Amino acid sequence: MKHRVTFLSFAVAASAFIAPNALAQEGLAIPAPALDETATTGKETAVFAGGCFWGVQGVFQRVDGVSNAVSGYAGGARNTAHYEMVGNGNTGHAEAVRVTFDPARVSYGKLLQIYFSVAHDPTELNRQGPDVGPQYRSTVFPASDEQARIAKAYIDQLNKAHLYEAAIVTTIEPGKAFYPAEDYHQDFLTNNPTYPYIVYNDMPKIENLKRLFPASFRANPVLVAKAGIDE
Repeated sequence: MKHRVTFLSFAVAASAFIAPNALAQEGLAIPAPALDETATTGKETAVFAGGCFWGVQGVFQRVDGVSNAVSGYAGGARNTAHYEMVGNGNTGHAEAVRVTFDPARVSYGKLLQIYFSVAHDPTELNRQGPDVGPQYRSTVFPASDEQARIAKAYIDQLNKAHLYEAAIVTTIEPGKAFYPAEDYHQDFLTNNPTYPYIVYNDMPKIENLKRLFPASFRANPVLVAKAGIDE
């Protein structure tokens, strides 16, 4: 299902969106990665895909140590990195979020823990809640060999622990470029907290982040409008 940016009445929109699954509603308490990065200085980026980028961006914008989280597309070519084209499901792109963070304050492993716990359901194949298609797949786009190694080890760790009702289907796709999405997609959750899609599918993620990761939660999100697309 392609999400709509036009604002509908609450009653009409309510019938258009499928209720989110239990994991999206409740989140899942999971252990931290046994393997994490060694870097403690500088600035890093990480790219995550897990369904509609509105909610994923909203989650990471509220993580302490994150200086920016930009919605965009990853997995395909530059000339197809446009919302209407990606929505067809045949570009190779996934809706993704590029997270810029300080590893001295939040590690890559901690970001992965949040990603697998509250940002999305990693057991859904080529869909997330009401959104269906490969553009909504669960994918980690590592920025380095170390990130790829940590992500793979964590997926193995979580699968062996049998914490989910099904196996994790998250893919790891290295060497893929990230392209920022259109301006109207940036900061969408913060700017539209009463939009029905956000209310049903994404606001529970923010509450789960606050509940499961209180030490990492920041009440005031870092916004692209202030940080900039290229920060």
